[in-house]
Amino acid sequence: MPRPQHDRLHDSLRGLSIGDAFGQQFFACPENTLLRKTAVIPWRWTDDTEMACSIVRILHTHGEIEQDALATSFATRFDRGRGYGPAMVFGLLPEVRDGRPWREAAGSLFDGSGSFGNGAAMRVAPLGAFFADDLEMTAEQARLSAEVTHAHPEGIAGGIAVAVATAVAVQSADTNDVTGPRTFLEAVIPHVPQSIVRERLEYAIESLGPRSSTDRASDLLGNGGNISAMDTVPFCLWTAGRFPDDYTEALWQTVSALGDMDTNCAIVGGILAARLGTNVIPDEWHDQCESLPEWVTTPS
Repeated sequence: MPRPQHDRLHDSLRGLSIGDAFGQQFFACPENTLLRKTAVIPWRWTDDTEMACSIVRILHTHGEIEQDALATSFATRFDRGRGYGPAMVFGLLPEVRDGRPWREAAGSLFDGSGSFGNGAAMRVAPLGAFFADDLEMTAEQARLSAEVTHAHPEGIAGGIAVAVATAVAVQSADTNDVTGPRTFLEAVIPHVPQSIVRERLEYAIESLGPRSSTDRASDLLGNGGNISAMDTVPFCLWTAGRFPDDYTEALWQTVSALGDMDTNCAIVGGILAARLGTNVIPDEWHDQCESLPEWVTTPS
């Protein structure tokens, strides 16, 4: 049987935050990815973790995604020093905080097309861990969580894909149904809406073997450098499926592709910690990473 729901939720959040902070440090010294050398100063997490904390808080409070409450949490907890993208910093989150309806604000981004960035995907792994017993419920709740900030179908599809991938990772820890990236992606794809995200997950199955290198995968799928769901999610899910039982190696492989390193590692870290728990994360990584905010679980 999968681990208790709230244990999975918090393991995924911590794995996401450590992955986020782990990846973030290498923007200042990308050469250290080749040396496998980490910084000695405390690692600071980014908007990926801050927004994931809001999802966890809403699940604690409501047991499901309540969109208005989630939008309020995103807006009131917003710290522009955490590395949010311009659309969030100068648009959606301050506007929602000032009273603009979130549906209107999200729908107005990018000349009315909505955002297809990777923001819905970067924060959603804990949700997948929480609803891991039901893949259809996972996909629906992920859709609700994504819509609060990402009105574009690709942004929503990216969030759904990561959430379902997390749920599959949790389930397969007991069933051993996942034996590599192909079977992992095959279990995820049926729950992802028709989209470029889904097409690129299918392309990963067609084009990459079970032992393909990370460099090959990032060349074909992207490494998040375009800050879009389409060039972030497929690579991250392939990597999580390639190293399903090794959190540390998965993160080193993920960060070696460069690109959007904090978000890539947040996604992979959140998926694998949901599957494996946090005891698999090196002690020094726990020690070096910034603690999670108290408001995640304590009443405000």
